[in-house]
Amino acid sequence: MSWFEAIVLGALQGLTEFLPISSSAHLLIFSQFFGWTDPGAAFTAVSQIGTELAVIVYFWRDITRIVGTWSRSLGNPALRKELDARMGWYVIVGTIPVAAIGFLFADQIETTARNLYLVASTLIIFGVLLGIADRYGRKIKPIEKLKLPEAVALGLGQALALIPGVSRSGATITTGLALGYNRVAATRYAFLLAIPAVLGSGLYEAMKISDQQNVEWGQTILATVIAFFVGLGVISWLLRWLTTRTYTPFVIYRVVLGIAVLLLLATGVLSS
Repeated sequence: MSWFEAIVLGALQGLTEFLPISSSAHLLIFSQFFGWTDPGAAFTAVSQIGTELAVIVYFWRDITRIVGTWSRSLGNPALRKELDARMGWYVIVGTIPVAAIGFLFADQIETTARNLYLVASTLIIFGVLLGIADRYGRKIKPIEKLKLPEAVALGLGQALALIPGVSRSGATITTGLALGYNRVAATRYAFLLAIPAVLGSGLYEAMKISDQQNVEWGQTILATVIAFFVGLGVISWLLRWLTTRTYTPFVIYRVVLGIAVLLLLATGVLSS
C-alpha cells in the first residue's frame, strides 16, 4: 500500500463509517476499481479505531456519565434504575452478539465474505430495509424508552454488519427505526453501541498482524489518524442533518452503488 492509498482509504473510512453506507464495502470497492491491493479486513478493523476514537471524543461527556453511573450502580442498588446505569448494561449486552459471531466466523468474515457480489447485494438489500424502516417506523421513542429486549435486538442488528456491505451504523439504525425510535436517538445509540465492538476488533487485529512480516504500520497508522479527523466532522454533520432530514439520500445511494457494482462485475471491470 502506498502513502497515497493510505491517505485516500483513511479519508474514505472516516467519511463512510458513520454514514449508513458501509465503510468496509467502500474500501473494498474503491481498491478493486483502481487496481489497488485489497486492504483486507485487518486494515479495515485497525483504521476503524480512528473513527471510534472520534466517537469517544464527540460523546465524551455521555460516555463518562454512563460509565460512572454504571460502575457506581454495582454497589448502589438505588442507581440501577437510572438511564445511564441501564445504558451501561445495554451496551454490554448489545456487544455480546457481534463478539460471539465475530469470533466463531472470523475466517469466513476475512475471506469468503469479502466478495463483491455479496457486498453489492447487501448494499441493495439493507439499503431497501433502511428505507422501509425510515419511511414506516413510528420514529417517536426517545432513547430513554430503551428496554433490555430492544437492546438485545439492536445488538443482533449490529452483528449483521460483520457481512461487508451491510454497514454497522446502518444495521443498528434500521433496527432502531423499526422499533419506533426517532432518527437521532437511533443514530446516537448506534454510535455508542459500536465503541466496544470496534475497539475490541481493531485491537485484536492489530495484535494479530503485529506478528506478520512486512506489515505497513506507517500507512495503517496514517490512515487511522485521517479517519479520526474526518469521522469527527461526519458525526457532527450527520446528527445536525437528521434533525430536519431523512435517510432517503443514503438509501438511494446504496441501491445505485450496489447496482453499479453488479454491472461492473458483469462487464468484467471488477472481479469478485
